[in-house]
Amino acid sequence: MTKIALFASGNGSNVQAMIDAIERNKLSATIELLVCDRPNAYVIERAKQAGIEVFVFQAKTFSSKEEYEKVILSKLQQKEIKWIVLAGYMRLIGRVLLTSYEKRIINIHPSLLPAFAGKDAVGQAIDYGVKVMGVTVHFVDEGMDTGPIISQCSFHVEDKMERSDIELKIHQIEHQLYPSTLQKLFNQNIQN
Repeated sequence: MTKIALFASGNGSNVQAMIDAIERNKLSATIELLVCDRPNAYVIERAKQAGIEVFVFQAKTFSSKEEYEKVILSKLQQKEIKWIVLAGYMRLIGRVLLTSYEKRIINIHPSLLPAFAGKDAVGQAIDYGVKVMGVTVHFVDEGMDTGPIISQCSFHVEDKMERSDIELKIHQIEHQLYPSTLQKLFNQNIQN
């Protein structure tokens, strides 16, 4: 089993999708740790209900990103974490983690990258008037949603779709695409 840590900042629907995929034997991994930067985030409750250890921090209590990432890195090393999986984590990953987990940090983004990187990708796409939207799983690098693309899945935006309909469709895709993409990555890693 591949030991992973999930990083999240909010509701945690993608974290729940990972938990569910593992329970259904669709993802051969163990979630050893949830790292969260918001003490009131609902994802913490999801992790606790699943028996996952949680590390919560507030960036403002540290003098720098490097300082809090060193603390996180220590926790990851104690748990022998092989992959970092971002699931709605709203912070850019810094040099400490990028160096230690090169090509082993994965993110999911609610657009067909490279289009609509950054915050509110759904809003950006709606404002632009696109007729095809989707989800991208990618490796994390020092930029914002600029790492190499691993997988994508798209859908056609119907004329009468409201933002809430689009977001629901994106979540449905994410909850399938993310675990299946991770499983393929973990399988390749075992073979190499």
